[in-house]
Amino acid sequence: MTTTSVKTTCPYCGVGCGVDVTLPASSTMPIPPVKGDMDHPANFGRLCVKGSSLAHTIQSDDRLLTPRVEGASVSWASAAQTIADKITKVVKEHGPDAFAFYLSGQILTEDYYVANKLAKGFIGTANVDTNSRLCMASAVVGYKRAFGSDTVPCNYEDLECCDLLIMVGSNAAWTHPILYQRIAAEKKRRPAMKIVVIDPRETATCDIADLHLAIKPGSDAGLFSFLLNYSAQANLLDSEFITSHTDGFEQAVAQANQSTPTLKATAEFCDVEPNDVMQLASWWSETPKTVTFYSQGINQSSSGVDKCNAIINCHLATGRIGKKGAGPFSITGQPNAMGGREVGGLANQLAAHMDFATPGAIELVQRFWQAPNMATQNGLKAVDLFQAMEAGKVKVVWIMSTNPMVSLPDTAQVRRALEKCELVIVSDCKAHTDTTAMADILLPATGWSEKDGTVTNSERRISRQRGMLPAPGEAKHDWWAICEVAKYLGFQSGFSYRSAHEIFVEHAALSAFENHGKRDFDIGHFSSMTQHEYHNLRPVQWPVPKGRPEGTERMFEDGRFFTHNGRARFIPIVPMLPQNTVSNEWPFVLNTGRVRDQWHTMTRTGDAALLSKHTAQPYIEIHPKDAKLLNIVDKSLVRVTSPYGDVLLKALISRAVSPGHVFAPIHWTQQFANASVVSNLIAQIADPLSGQPESKHASVQLEAVNPVYYGVIVSAEPLALNECVYWCRVPSKQGYHYEVVWSDRQTMSSLKSMWSDPLLGAETGEWLEYQNPITQQLRLVKVLKGVMSLLVYAHPRPESISADWLVSKLTTNTPLMQQDRLAILAGMPANVEDKGDIICSCYQVGSKQIDKAVAAGGDSVAALGAKLKCGTNCGSCIPELKSFLTVKAERSI
Repeated sequence: MTTTSVKTTCPYCGVGCGVDVTLPASSTMPIPPVKGDMDHPANFGRLCVKGSSLAHTIQSDDRLLTPRVEGASVSWASAAQTIADKITKVVKEHGPDAFAFYLSGQILTEDYYVANKLAKGFIGTANVDTNSRLCMASAVVGYKRAFGSDTVPCNYEDLECCDLLIMVGSNAAWTHPILYQRIAAEKKRRPAMKIVVIDPRETATCDIADLHLAIKPGSDAGLFSFLLNYSAQANLLDSEFITSHTDGFEQAVAQANQSTPTLKATAEFCDVEPNDVMQLASWWSETPKTVTFYSQGINQSSSGVDKCNAIINCHLATGRIGKKGAGPFSITGQPNAMGGREVGGLANQLAAHMDFATPGAIELVQRFWQAPNMATQNGLKAVDLFQAMEAGKVKVVWIMSTNPMVSLPDTAQVRRALEKCELVIVSDCKAHTDTTAMADILLPATGWSEKDGTVTNSERRISRQRGMLPAPGEAKHDWWAICEVAKYLGFQSGFSYRSAHEIFVEHAALSAFENHGKRDFDIGHFSSMTQHEYHNLRPVQWPVPKGRPEGTERMFEDGRFFTHNGRARFIPIVPMLPQNTVSNEWPFVLNTGRVRDQWHTMTRTGDAALLSKHTAQPYIEIHPKDAKLLNIVDKSLVRVTSPYGDVLLKALISRAVSPGHVFAPIHWTQQFANASVVSNLIAQIADPLSGQPESKHASVQLEAVNPVYYGVIVSAEPLALNECVYWCRVPSKQGYHYEVVWSDRQTMSSLKSMWSDPLLGAETGEWLEYQNPITQQLRLVKVLKGVMSLLVYAHPRPESISADWLVSKLTTNTPLMQQDRLAILAGMPANVEDKGDIICSCYQVGSKQIDKAVAAGGDSVAALGAKLKCGTNCGSCIPELKSFLTVKAERSI
C-alpha cells in the first residue's frame, strides 16, 4: 500500500511555515504526525508544537456539516436564496451600506478576492472588514504614510543578517516560534549580534536579549523619537539618502527634539533607567545593519500608527532600509492577513493595493471587473461596523472564519450588535463557537485540511495551501459559497469561477492591470498560469511582475518609493500614552496577549489535547507584592473587573510583570470556560487613523474570590455545571475534564448530595467516597457496570491535581479492581509518575521530571534534551528549561 505526500502551509501565525503531510493509503487510517517542509524558505523543515500537532486537529466532533437557517438544516440552494433575498431587500430599502462582510486572516486569498469583488463592485459597499483590523491595521497605515504603499520592506533572512535586532511589542518566542528559533540560532552562532527586547513584561523572548527595556505600557514611540533626535545630534544621519529619497525630515526631527529633548526626559516618559536607553542608543549608533521587528504591542494601540512611523522615521534617517539586514519589519499575526491586504480586504482599501483615494483607481477596477455598482468611498472599520449594527444601520452581516464575540473589544457591545442585526450569517467549520451561537444562518465551510488556494506570509511570500482531504458533509469553500449567493443576486457572469485557480489568475491580472510599475503589488507573472502551474506553485515573494518569475526578496533597494513623487515621507510624531489610565477605582494596568501552545480562540487548537497541557486554564499574571496585598495565592480564583465587564481567572504569581501591572491571555471562550472572555474588559478605543483597537491595554481592579471550594471533575459525558462559580473544560483525549470552583455555601454534604443525585444518570451505579473532615477534602467516584463514569474531587485550597491518569480510566472496559478503586480515590497509583506541570509539549515532559534531571546533574539545555528530549523539537520550551537551570544555580550560591 502506498502513501501520498502533500506539501501545504501551516494555518497558524504569519510566519507561513511549509508543512509536509503524509496521507495514509486508506482513508480509515489515521493521519500520522505532520512534518515541516524541508524546502520551504520560511521554516526549512522546522515546526512549532502547534504546527506539529495539526494532525490532531483534522478530525473534530463539532464540524458544521449542513447549512442551517434558524436552526433547521436546509439545502445550499435554499440558504443561498434566503441570503440573497434578504440582501436584495435591505439594499433596496436602506442602500448598499446596510450590508457588510466581516472576514478573517484565516481564509485564503481567493476567498478574500471574491468577497471583496462582490461587495465593492456589485453590491456597492466598502463594508468589507476583517479580524486583521485587530492585528496589523496600524502597520498598514504606517507603511502607507511613509512609503505610499503597504509594502513590507524586509525578509526573514534580514533577521539573521542584521547586527542589531530590536524586538518591540513582540513575544516572538511564543507567537512566532520558528522565526524566534531562527533568530536564537543566529545569536548562538554570532554572539556579538545584539538583541534588544522592548516589552513591559519579561517574556520568553527576553531569554536571548542583551537588553530588556521594560517600558511603561504604550510608551514605545518615546524611545524611537529619542533615537531619531539622537541620530541627528550624533551625526548618524544618511544625509545623501535623506536628500535624494525622502521628504519631511526637518519637521520630523524638530518634533522629536521637542517631544524627547533629552535622555532624562525620555527615560522618565518610558519609566526606564537612563543608562538602558543610552545603551540602546549606543548600539544603534554603532550598528548600521539594524532591523526593528514589531508586532501587536505596537499595533494594538490608540496611537499605533504613530508608533509605526516613529520606528520607520529612524530607519529612513539613517538609510537603514532597502539593504540586507536592515529595515522596519512588521510581523503579521495570522497566516493570510497579508493576502487579505493584497486583494483589498479592509474597509479602507479598494483592491490590489489601490485605495478609493488613489487617482483613477475606482474607474480602473470598475473596468477590470465590469462592475455595475462600484463603492466609491471607505467602508466601516471593525469597531465602527459593530457599532453601526447596534445603531440599526447595518442590517445584514456575513461573518466568515472568525469569532468576534471573543476577539473584538467590549464583548457586551458585540453581543448587542449581533442581537440587533436583522440577519447574521456565519460561515465556519465549527458548529459551536461563541459567534455561531448568535447566527441566524450557518454555512458549513471547509477546514485547513480541505481548503485549496494561496496565502501570503509576513515577508510577502505567497505559498500554496493544498487540500488533501475531501470536505465532510456539505461543507464548501468560502469562495464557492460567496459565488452561490452572488448568482442568486443576479451576478452570475461575474462569479462563474470553477476553481481557486481561476480566481487567483484574475487576482494576478488585476494586480498588473495598467500598473506599469506604479503600484507595489504586481503578480502579473501569474496572470496566465495554467491549472498545473498553479497546483505546483512554489513559495515566492511578491512583486512578481511579468518577466520576473523569481519574485523580489527585498523592497526599496533602488530608493524609489510609491508616493506621488517616488520619495519616502517622514512623519512628525508626538509620543502618546494609552487613553485609559489607572485610578483609585481601577488601579491595575492590564496587558493582554497569547500563550505558547494556543491560537486565537481555540477553535482549532482546542481539538488537540496535548496543546492544553502547558497552560490548561485562563489566568491573570500578578506580581507577588500585589498578590500579597490582595490576599491572592497562586492558582486561586480572581475576579478581574473593568468599567466594561468582568471575568474570572486563575492567579499566576510571577515577577515577569511589574507591580501595578497584570497580564491575561486572550484565548478562552465560553466553549471552554464560563466567565473568562478577556475582551469583556477591553474598551472600544481605537487608533483614529487605522481603526485598530487598543486591545493590549485596559485599567482594571482585582479581587480574590473567597471563600470557595476548588475541584476537578472527570466525566464520561459533558456536564452543564451551572452550579459552579467557575468552570474550565480542559481538552482531553477522551471524556471530559473540568477544573471547577464552587461557592462556600455548597458545603461538603451538599456537594455530595448534588453529585450523588440519581438524575446524573439513568443508572445510579455504585459510589466510592473519601472524606477528610480535617482537610475538608471530598472525593467521589461513580462506577457503572464496574467502570468509572464520573469523578469529583473537592478541596478548599487551589491544589494542582494531575488528571491525565484519571481521564484515561474513563476508556477502559475492564472492571475496576480494588487497587484501581483505591488509586482513583488517591488520585494516582504509586507506579505512575507524576510529571508535574508540562513544560515541553512536544514530548510531554513535566516540571518534576526536569527538576529530577537537574538534580541528577543536568546542567545545560543540551543535557536535559539528551536525557528527556525536551527542547529538541520545536525549541519553544527552551526559555523555560533555562529557568530551571537558573534556579539551580541560584540555590548553589
